[in-house]
Amino acid sequence: MIKDNQRFFNRLHVILDIFVTLISYVFAWFLRMVVFPPVNQGTLPMKTYFFALYFIIPAYLAVYGTMNLYKPKRLSSSWRDIADVIRANVVGAMLFLVVLYLVKQPDYSRSIIGVFAITNTILMTAYRIVVRKGLAYIRQKGYNAKQVVIVGYSRACEQYIDRVLVNPQWGYSIRGILDDSVPAGTYYKGIQVLGRIDNLEYVLPQNHLDEVAIALPLNNYKRLEEIVGICEKFGVHTKFIPDYNSVIPSKPYTEDLSGLPVINIRHVPLTSTFNWYIKRAIDIIGAIVAIIVFAPVMIVSAIVIKAQSGGSVIFVQERVGLHNKTFKMYKFRTMIEQKPEEEEKEWTTKNDPRVTKFGKFLRKTSLDEVPQFFNILKGDMSLIGPRPERPQFVEQFQEEIPRYMVKHQVRPGLTGWAQVNGYRGDTSIRKRVEYDIYYIENWSIWLDIQIILLTFLKGFINKNAY
Repeated sequence: MIKDNQRFFNRLHVILDIFVTLISYVFAWFLRMVVFPPVNQGTLPMKTYFFALYFIIPAYLAVYGTMNLYKPKRLSSSWRDIADVIRANVVGAMLFLVVLYLVKQPDYSRSIIGVFAITNTILMTAYRIVVRKGLAYIRQKGYNAKQVVIVGYSRACEQYIDRVLVNPQWGYSIRGILDDSVPAGTYYKGIQVLGRIDNLEYVLPQNHLDEVAIALPLNNYKRLEEIVGICEKFGVHTKFIPDYNSVIPSKPYTEDLSGLPVINIRHVPLTSTFNWYIKRAIDIIGAIVAIIVFAPVMIVSAIVIKAQSGGSVIFVQERVGLHNKTFKMYKFRTMIEQKPEEEEKEWTTKNDPRVTKFGKFLRKTSLDEVPQFFNILKGDMSLIGPRPERPQFVEQFQEEIPRYMVKHQVRPGLTGWAQVNGYRGDTSIRKRVEYDIYYIENWSIWLDIQIILLTFLKGFINKNAY
């Protein structure tokens, strides 16, 4: 049943995409050729423009298919769907321009392509959001639900049930659990243990199941191959929920060693040479622009610091960066000068008497961090990334907080995913590490742009800065 529904919705999406693409193109042509007709330049007849639709629509549908727009979106976020639509239309517009260049058609209005791309993106996004909301509502009412049986009672099983129950819009209906160690009749949050794993051969043919979720405990993995074989015998889709998900990341990736699949424990996109160079280029350009923009602020700050408290203007502190290597991080001095061993004893606390009046202002507005643009230019830091910490605290957190050292697999940043989500200054280190690891595993240029925008939208005021 669920497979039939999926095919229906895929076909519906294709039909709607054809309609939206057609409407967007006609609108773009009408706006450019009728409302704002070109003056003193060559134009093509209307017939030529509309004849192009015979090629445009199939080409765009092919692009949409390669950009995952027709894959099930049951578990993906709205933002991911919107991002896929934007990427698909950007690629479509670029291919459009390339084809016009190859066929040497200079009279085809480039502004039509621009309006078409923007209109198509807006309309596709709008209707897909409506469809998504409608499906979510239907699933919450119990319709179009995937019927699932869980094999194996474990931590992974409980975590799977927890997430399904709090997300009814996913449309999963868990029929029960099969397990050898937990007695039949046991319940977990309303989901009953139906019997032993051996019963799977009888459960599958007697019930219309869409999926079997295998969540075996670690000590029962020897039965995994047998269970998968039974599921495939009856043609039921199988998913595996490992009971070692505290070790495996949310987005593992595999390598093929001559036919042997190898699971990498952590996927770090920035280990890719291409991604590394792209991010480094953005850092260099961004740092140069920022230094020029903030030059007046830096000059005024330096003068005030020198006049108010004397001593050095720049505070240099050792921090831990990429690959656990230490570097000298620059900040405007916001405290009275003290010996290094005294400064290293503790963090700054609320109403700390060591902080100067102007230093409080610099800390609250985050302007004390501006000299770190020079660290970025040098390559010690990046515009976006986990915030670097002092060596003595790194040693402490390494022992106290699981996966803390993962953050050192990328360059530390001036701002980051944890910071724009409110974890700055005197806040939970554990939560900060969670956000840092999410950033490391999910890095993209789009995520960096999002963080930069959020940094400006939320302002530079740090309520947790002392």
